[in-house]
Amino acid sequence: MPPFSKNAFWRRSLYHLAWIATLVVVTAACLSGTIMSQVEQPKYTVLESEGNIEIREYAPIIVAEVEVHGERMKALNQGFRLIADYIFGNNLSFQKVAMTAPVTQEAGEKIAMTAPVTQDGVGDSWKVRFVMPSRYTLDTLPKPKNQNVQLMAIAAKKFVAIRFSGFNTEKNINSHRETLLKYIAEHHLSVVGQPTTAFYNPPWTLPFLRRNEIMVELGNP
Repeated sequence: MPPFSKNAFWRRSLYHLAWIATLVVVTAACLSGTIMSQVEQPKYTVLESEGNIEIREYAPIIVAEVEVHGERMKALNQGFRLIADYIFGNNLSFQKVAMTAPVTQEAGEKIAMTAPVTQDGVGDSWKVRFVMPSRYTLDTLPKPKNQNVQLMAIAAKKFVAIRFSGFNTEKNINSHRETLLKYIAEHHLSVVGQPTTAFYNPPWTLPFLRRNEIMVELGNP
């Protein structure tokens, strides 16, 4: 039997280390996606459910909205940046302190991140929205500096929604949109407006841990 090779030992050790490193990275990605997704979400009651489709009744909410134009993903990214700029402090409650010694500055008010970020549109025009934390009212929310960012209250409404995982690719979204529209037709539901796509997770979340939804507002029966 040939003597044990030191080279073989080191190759095997490096192989095991590589697997451990991969496991650590994957675990960290899973945990970070899960932890970062634990933010305030709109409150709703499930009235009916069938598989991954639900009919929900949502409580009133306040949203920050921008309208952007262009290809869907570029519009989503642009809208996200505009509203993120607002909630991270670029608003009218930002205060500069008069020059003294030492120089001090008070940061603008920051608004907690919530989920989901929603997007809907027709053609190349898209409305991107962040739901504002429930502790705010229209009177207590800081006023945006950017006139493109609009704050609005939305009354309680009912929606039919389909939930799915994976990346927000056109193929994935279109496939589940078709499933939802088929459900709406088969159940003779009255709907209002265009489908809205909702994204709940940060970009680094693994595909199978992502929560995406397509929602359509329900009208009167």
